[in-house]
Amino acid sequence: MEDLLSMTLPELTEAVTDMGEKKFRARQIYEWIHKKGAASFSEMTNVPKNLREKLAGAYSFSAPEIRTVQESKIDGTRKYLFRMSDGEYVESVLMRYQYGLSVCISSQVGCRMGCSFCASTLLGLTRNLTAGEMLSQVYAIQRDMGERISHVVVMGTGEPMDNYDNLVRFLHMISDENGLHISERDLTVSTCGIVPGIRKLAEEKMAINLALSLHAPNDELRKKIMPVARAYSLKEIFEALDLYYEATKRRLTFEYSLIRGVNDSDECARELSRLLGRRNALVNLIPVNPVRETGYRETARTDVLAFQKKLENYGIHVTIRREMGRDIDGACGQLRKRYEETDSHL
Repeated sequence: MEDLLSMTLPELTEAVTDMGEKKFRARQIYEWIHKKGAASFSEMTNVPKNLREKLAGAYSFSAPEIRTVQESKIDGTRKYLFRMSDGEYVESVLMRYQYGLSVCISSQVGCRMGCSFCASTLLGLTRNLTAGEMLSQVYAIQRDMGERISHVVVMGTGEPMDNYDNLVRFLHMISDENGLHISERDLTVSTCGIVPGIRKLAEEKMAINLALSLHAPNDELRKKIMPVARAYSLKEIFEALDLYYEATKRRLTFEYSLIRGVNDSDECARELSRLLGRRNALVNLIPVNPVRETGYRETARTDVLAFQKKLENYGIHVTIRREMGRDIDGACGQLRKRYEETDSHL
C-alpha cells in the first residue's frame, strides 16, 4: 500500500478527488498529519468517517512505535529507538539547544558506506526509508516532547544521498508552508561524498545546509578510513561542493573526526588547510567516539585544541563539536540497530 505520509498536498488532493470527495478534504487531512501530528485516522475528527475508512483501505498510515527512549544524564539528550511498520528499527536523537529542539534523524535502515569509525554501518544496509518514515521520526519525537522541533539534521543512520529521491521529497515536505514549515536554513544534510547526489541537490536550489564527512585531508588516507573514497576523489567531491555553494551561497561544513595517530598530525592540519583554501567553510572537529568494534581512540583533548589552533592559524574557521548523548551511544558515529541487544527484554 502507498504511504500516505509520503504524499504531497497536490498528490493527496488528487487521491481524495478521485474518491469523489471535495478538494478541501485533502487539506484537512494534510493538516492533521503534518501540522497537528495525528498518529491515526481516528484522530481526524472533522473528516467524515466513510472517507477515513476509504483512505485506510487504500493507503498505509501509521506512526512508528517508540520502543525505548534513553536520556543522557550529562546533557539531557534523548535517543529514540523506533520500530517501523515492517518490523525494522531505526534510531533518532533529540538535542536541546538555546535556539530550540534539534532532531538528528536516520535516512536508511542500516548503511552500506562502510566508514571504519562508524557503528551505523556494521550490519550493512537493509533498506531505504520513505520520505514519510523520515517525517514520522520528527513527528513522533515532537508528540513525545510536546514541543515544536525547530531544526532537523539528516545525519543519523544511513547515507542520505544513497536515498536521494526520498531525501529530497522529505526536505520539500518538512519545509512546506502547508506542513511543519521548518525553514530550509534550519535543515542540514550530511554526506560522505556521493558526487552525483551533491550535484543533483545543487540543482534543487534549496537553502539547506550541506555537510561533508571528510575525516582525512588526502585521498590516500581517506581510502583507508572511508571506502567511498575509492569511488569519488576529493577533487571530484570539491568540484561538486563548489557547484553547490555557487547555487545556494550556503556555507559548507566539513566534519572531521579526529582519530589518535591516524589523522591528527601537524601535516594533516597543513594538508587540510590547503585543501579548503579560501572557501567559505566551517571545519567541525569531532574527537572520534568510542565504538568497541573499531579499536580507534580519540585524540587527547590537548591535542584537539592544538589541531584547532593550527587550522585557525591557517585562516580556517573551526569549531569543536560538543558531543551530546555520548553516554547513551547517541553521539556522532555511535548509532546502530541495537534491537538485537534490547528487544529480548522490552
